[in-house]
Amino acid sequence: MQEGITVMEPLDMSEVPADSETMGEIMFRGNIVMKGYLKNQKATQEAFAGGWFHTGDLAVMQPDGYVKIKDRSKDVIISGGENISSLEVEEVLYRHPAVLTAAVVAKPDDKWGEVPAAYIEVKEGANVTVESIVEHCRAHLARYKVPKHVEFCVLPKTSTGKIQKFVLRQQAKSSSAIE
Repeated sequence: MQEGITVMEPLDMSEVPADSETMGEIMFRGNIVMKGYLKNQKATQEAFAGGWFHTGDLAVMQPDGYVKIKDRSKDVIISGGENISSLEVEEVLYRHPAVLTAAVVAKPDDKWGEVPAAYIEVKEGANVTVESIVEHCRAHLARYKVPKHVEFCVLPKTSTGKIQKFVLRQQAKSSSAIE
């Protein structure tokens, strides 16, 4: 087996063009990759579909061969057939002067399937409204990427300060959007 790392379209296992724009999943293979999950054949088959290890990381391939990670596949929000990167929305939120921390997850929606939901921790003493957050996002994002739900709260974090998105997904009932 030839070793390698690439960015591929996971459905048809074709390499994405090295254009810094077309997103795919990072995949690799070689003698440094595990053989599989212990006593879990189903997970092993899913992770190694097509002979490559599927990382779950979404990226673009740059013309010089470098890979630029864009998002986690489970963090992509599919709204009305459009893919929305939660990281892209979070980057815009972080540029708002009142935002201390932010996390974006999918929230079920009757019309669009799922929509972006923003959970924001505000800087101490900052005065901010949902409307000002939405307006800020509209100025920097395509309209379909603007969060349809904005909530100000203390974000759940691990002891090391990492935001626990799985808690926010449960709160937003993200999984019900795909059931």
